[in-house]
Amino acid sequence: MEPVHIPVTPSFRLDGRRALITGAGRGIGLAAAACLAQAGAHVTLWARTRDEVQAAAAAIRSTGGQADALAIDITDIARVEHALGDAEPYDILVSNAGTNRPGPFVDVGAKDFDAVFALNVRAAFFLAQVVARKLLTMGREGSIIHVSSQLGHVGATNRSVYVASKFAIEGLTKALAVELGPKGIRVNTVAPTFTDTSLTRSYGLDAVGMAAVEARIKLGRIGKVEDLMGAILFLASDASALVTGTSLVVDGGWTAD
Repeated sequence: MEPVHIPVTPSFRLDGRRALITGAGRGIGLAAAACLAQAGAHVTLWARTRDEVQAAAAAIRSTGGQADALAIDITDIARVEHALGDAEPYDILVSNAGTNRPGPFVDVGAKDFDAVFALNVRAAFFLAQVVARKLLTMGREGSIIHVSSQLGHVGATNRSVYVASKFAIEGLTKALAVELGPKGIRVNTVAPTFTDTSLTRSYGLDAVGMAAVEARIKLGRIGKVEDLMGAILFLASDASALVTGTSLVVDGGWTAD
């Protein structure tokens, strides 16, 4: 009788890997940086506000993680290329920086449209390009994770520009997965539901509005940043070695119907 082969679970550890996380001073970005650092990665936290992102990196170091900080406007493509030009390649990119300017479709102006697309799409596109280019030059594999949204899969009232930007990110992710997959670079998205962050709180939802949101979420509550940490770690690690070109929707069932 042949001996029974017992498979070994792929590792979720990231020891020896370098990770870059944008929008990392707070919220989902900070949670992403924390979970990757806790798994052994050296993390670079990136945000526009120097004091905030440096404090976040220091907090991760205080718990034993390896972390440094960059304070650069990610929409300045030339500065992004310069900042990363001499850096070692990043094995993992969590492209999280984003914004939203809700409002009725008929009232959306060019300034709002351009601001959302400049950050959510244009900046994400060219940052992924810089990271992928260095990986390709060094012949290294990697994982690019775009933080998308459940609104990259469904529509919503008063969110036309944001929805369009997130559908663009979902499409970009699939295109990059096809193009970079043969080189061992995986590209996926994490698509959260409404999550308790400063950005979400800035929408000013009253009790009635929050109740309406929670009624759409089948698990009955909005998300916490901790709800996304496992999904991000999964996509960053060898546990998702055959996963590319897809979206891990963490929405409590919002898009199930």
